[in-house]
Amino acid sequence: MPAWRKSSKCGNATCVEVARVGEDTYLIRDSKQPEAPALSFTKEEWVAFVDGVRDGEFQF
Repeated sequence: MPAWRKSSKCGNATCVEVARVGEDTYLIRDSKQPEAPALSFTKEEWVAFVDGVRDGEFQF
């Protein structure tokens, strides 16, 4: 069973949760629908996403 985590900045709102499975797989799910299938990403994909967030690539 994956150990799901969400941001401490989430508060009471609907959040995205992430779980690391093994060394090379990250799962992402919507916290309000935990029974729905999770999206799966490789370690490289996850690192690229996190780097993009830190670099402001997803600012509106």
